[in-house]
Amino acid sequence: MKHLFPQLYKASTETELHTIISSNSLFQNPDNWYPLGGNDSNFGIVENQQASPIAAIIEKLTNSIDAILMRRCYEENIDPKSLFAPKSMQEAVETFFETEYKNWNLATFAKQQAKNIQIIADGPKTDTSLIIYDNGEGQHPEDFETTFLSLVKGNKNDIAFVQGKYNMGGTGALVFCGKNRYQLIASKKYDGSGKFGFTLVRRHPLSGGEELTKKNTWYEYFKIDGEIPSFEIDNLDLGIFERPFTTGSIIKLYSYKLPPGNRVVSRDLNLSLNEYLFEPALPILTVDTKERYPDDRGLERHIYGLKRRMEDSDKYVEDYFTLDVDDEKIGHMKITCYVFKPKLSDKSVKDTKKTIKREFFKNNMNTLFSVNGQVHGFYTSEFTSRALKMPLLKDFLLIHVDCTKMNHSFRQELFMGSRDRLKDSEEARELRDALALRLKKSRLDGIHKDRKNSISMDSGDTNELLKTFTKNLPLNNDLMKLLNQTFKLEEAKPEKKGDKKKEKKEKQTEEKVFEPKRFPSLFKFQGKGDTNAVKVPLGGEKTIKFDTDVENHYFDRSDEPGKIEVSLLEENENDTDGGDRPGEPKKVSEKFNVVASSPDEGTIKVTINPTNDMNVGDNVPIKISLDRPSGALEEIIWVEISEQQEEKKKKEKEEDQIDQVGLPQFHLVVKEKEEGQDNFLTWEQLEASGKEMDYETVMVTISEEDQLSDIYINLDSKVLKNYKSKLTDENKREYAEQKYIASVYFHTLFLYTITKNRQYQMKKEDGLEITVDEYIEDLFKSYYASFLLNFDLGNIVDTLGV
Repeated sequence: MKHLFPQLYKASTETELHTIISSNSLFQNPDNWYPLGGNDSNFGIVENQQASPIAAIIEKLTNSIDAILMRRCYEENIDPKSLFAPKSMQEAVETFFETEYKNWNLATFAKQQAKNIQIIADGPKTDTSLIIYDNGEGQHPEDFETTFLSLVKGNKNDIAFVQGKYNMGGTGALVFCGKNRYQLIASKKYDGSGKFGFTLVRRHPLSGGEELTKKNTWYEYFKIDGEIPSFEIDNLDLGIFERPFTTGSIIKLYSYKLPPGNRVVSRDLNLSLNEYLFEPALPILTVDTKERYPDDRGLERHIYGLKRRMEDSDKYVEDYFTLDVDDEKIGHMKITCYVFKPKLSDKSVKDTKKTIKREFFKNNMNTLFSVNGQVHGFYTSEFTSRALKMPLLKDFLLIHVDCTKMNHSFRQELFMGSRDRLKDSEEARELRDALALRLKKSRLDGIHKDRKNSISMDSGDTNELLKTFTKNLPLNNDLMKLLNQTFKLEEAKPEKKGDKKKEKKEKQTEEKVFEPKRFPSLFKFQGKGDTNAVKVPLGGEKTIKFDTDVENHYFDRSDEPGKIEVSLLEENENDTDGGDRPGEPKKVSEKFNVVASSPDEGTIKVTINPTNDMNVGDNVPIKISLDRPSGALEEIIWVEISEQQEEKKKKEKEEDQIDQVGLPQFHLVVKEKEEGQDNFLTWEQLEASGKEMDYETVMVTISEEDQLSDIYINLDSKVLKNYKSKLTDENKREYAEQKYIASVYFHTLFLYTITKNRQYQMKKEDGLEITVDEYIEDLFKSYYASFLLNFDLGNIVDTLGV
C-alpha cells in the first residue's frame, strides 16, 4: 500500500493514471470495486449536480471549510451536535478563531490561515489536474464509506455551523474529471490516530456484456480485500505549499475540465473562485507551479471573497451601499450594490468593460444570491436591463443578496440541491419582483439618472428637424397606436413659473460640508415638533429619516462594520408612567415590512410598510437602534396606521395630435467639437456614462422603462466619413449628413418599435441575452447604415423639407 499511493498521486494527468491502473492487476479485479454510496444506480445522483466545473470545485472547498470548523470544534471538546456548539457559520468563526479572524483583512494573516485550505495545480498547462488539501478533521480509513464515499446520508444535518447537508456535493466535481472521472481521495484523522487511508473513484467502464444489459454505468471506488487501503505515516511530501501532509484530507481531480480563461490557477481560477465565494468563512490559497509558469511571480494568491475585493477596489468601484430588508414572507435579506466606474482613467470605455468583466464577471454572474458566503444562484446582466430597466448600469453593477437569514421555508424553495442555481419556483419569482421593487426605490435610481443626465443636453437646432418630421410625416391612427405602445407620446409639459425661482434658490443655498466619523455619535429622528410619531397609510409605506454623522459604508465595510436594527416594542412595556427601561424588542416583520438603507451623507432612511395583520387606528411603537462599540444609539417612533390612500385616477388623455408627438430625443455626437457645434456632445462626454463610441459606431440608444428615450448619432462614424469623402460638392455633403441623421433616427425608431411590440428576445451564440438597444446598435455597425446611405430615401427626406 505504501508504494501504491505515491504512484497514483504522482500521475499528473488522467492518461498517466490510466496507464498505471491498466498495468496493475489489483485494479483489474472487479471484486475490488464497489458502487459509490452502496448504490449501483448512482449515475443520476452524481451526474445531475453542478452545471459548472467552477461551482463543482466550490463544493469541494466548502467541504474543506466545514472540515476545518469541525476540527476546531472537536479540539475545543464540544460536541458539534450539542446545544453548546455554534448556531451559525459566522458564530463558529468568531468562536474558534476568536482573535485570528479580525486580522484576516490583512494579506499576511489571511495567507497564513489560507495555507490550511489549498487548491494546487498539477500537470501540463493544457491538461491541468487539481489537488485540494485541507488541514481539517480528516477521517479514519474505516469511516470513508460513511463520509467521503456515501451519498445522501445527511450526516451534517444536525450540525448548524457547517454548509453541507446531503453528503453528495463533493461528488459533483467527478463529471468534470477527464473521460474516466478519476478522483483520488486520501485522509488521516486530525488527532493523529489511525492510519493514512486512500481510495480511487472512477466511472465504471462497461464491458461488452454490460453494454447489452445496462442502461447506464455507475460510479465506484477501490478497496483491497474488502478494506480501504491504508498505511502508517508520520508525514508525507505531497507538494503542499510550505508544509508536509500530516493530518487532514487531500483530493486529486485528474485532467479537470476547467472552462476557458481559467488556466492559471493562482490568477484566473482565483478570480472565478472569488466570485462563487463572495464571503467565505475561511481564506483559501490557490497555488500554481514554477514548472507550469516559470516567469510568473504570483504563483500563490489567497482567496478571501469577492466582497473584500470589491471594497478594496477603489480603482474600479465608484460607490456601494446596502439595503437591510425584513419582509413578512421572505424574512431578512441584505442587498449590497456595487457600482463600477464607467471609465477607468487609463482605459477606453470598451477596455474598461472588458477589464471589469475579466476581474469581476468572469462567469457572467451580475446578481449573486449567497448563503454563508457561498453563491447558490445568480442572474446575468439581463436583470439590470430588463427588471431594473437601468441599461446604463448593465455592465457596471454587481448586486449581492445575502440569503443566510431568510425564512427557512422560503429559502428552501429558492435553490436547487446542487446549490449552484435558482429554482423556477413561485418563491424565486417573488424574490425577483421584491428585489427589483426595492432597488428601483433605492439610491440606484439616482445613480442611473445622474449617468443619463451627464449626457443629456439641449440639441439646439436638431430639435427643429424632429418638429418638421412630426408635422410633415403622415402618421395615421394605426401608426400612432403602434408608436404609443413603445413611446410616451404626450405633449411636453410647460415649464412651471416657480421652477426657475426654485432653481435660483437652490443655487444660493450653500452646501453643508459633511464630515463623517468612523463610528456614530449622532442618531436623531428627522421629524416635525417634539413628538417622534409618523402616520403610515394601510397598504402604503412611509420613509423615516434619521440624522447621523457616521461614514457611508458603516454597514458594508469588512472591518468593524455596524448595523441598524428595527424592532417592535409592546405599548404597555413603554408606558411613560411606569417602568425603568424600554421593553424587550420583538420581531418587526410581525407587523411591518422594513427596508433600512446605508447612511448617505449624514442621512439614514428606514422605509416601513404595514403587513396584513395591521388595522386602521393601530398605534405601534418601534425601536430603531444604530449600534457602535460604546453602546447603541436608539430612537423610539410611534407609528399610527391611517386610512388607505385612494389611488389617483389617471386622467384620460385626449387623442394626441400629430404636432404633439413626444418622440425620443436625438443628440449629435462628434469626436471633437468644431465651431458651430456647441450643442453637440463629444465621444468623451458620452463615455462618462459608460456608453462607448468610436469610428465604428453609428449610434447608441438609451431606454427607460422599456421605452426608447434618447438616440445618440455619431457624425464622425467611418460610414459617414467614407460616404462624404466621395462627394466634392459642399451642398451634397451637407445633404448627405442630413440624410444620414434622418435615416439613422427613423430606422432606429421603427426597428425598436417593431422589435419591442413583437416581443422578440435576442441571444448571441454563447447563449447570453442581449437587449433591443444592443441588437440595434450592432445592426447599424454591421453595414446597415452604409446600406441606408446608399439607398434612396428621398421620399422621407422630402418630408423634412431638406
